[in-house]
Amino acid sequence: MKLHDLKPAPGSHRERKRIGRGIGSGKGKTGGKGMMGQKARSGPKPSPAFEGGQMRITRKMPKLRGFKNRWRVEYQIINIGQLNNVPDGTELTIEEMVEQGWIHPAKPVKILGDGELERKLTIHAHKFSASARARIEAAGGAAIETPWIVERRSRSRGPNPPRHRQKAEATREA
Repeated sequence: MKLHDLKPAPGSHRERKRIGRGIGSGKGKTGGKGMMGQKARSGPKPSPAFEGGQMRITRKMPKLRGFKNRWRVEYQIINIGQLNNVPDGTELTIEEMVEQGWIHPAKPVKILGDGELERKLTIHAHKFSASARARIEAAGGAAIETPWIVERRSRSRGPNPPRHRQKAEATREA
């Protein structure tokens, strides 16, 4: 193969359209823009939502008012009345609740005080309601709060831990 043998791949190079070069070209006179009208003129065109002065469908559609907090933490709920089938004196961790299929590991857990607890249990969870904590301690158990740490990700899709955590890890390593 020599330099003079090189040519582009078939279909990759197209001739440009020569608009307004006479009737014989097929794109003469109006240059493929039809006859007159706003869309045939130069300059900005009407927006894609414009419906010729008729009320736009985007304006007719109902709007969802208000605000949706994208950082809201949604807890999975377990009532203490559901924990009566756990053996007495057990230490119930979050991992055990996941194994039992009571909760999903992706969301935090909150223990609520609905029902009566007849067993002495040590329960680990991310949050406890005041009534749940009181009833667990009244039964002789303990309510241990585990922090829920959400790893925020950067917009560039990589891990993005907070700066103070990076400094703390750097001082530990040194």
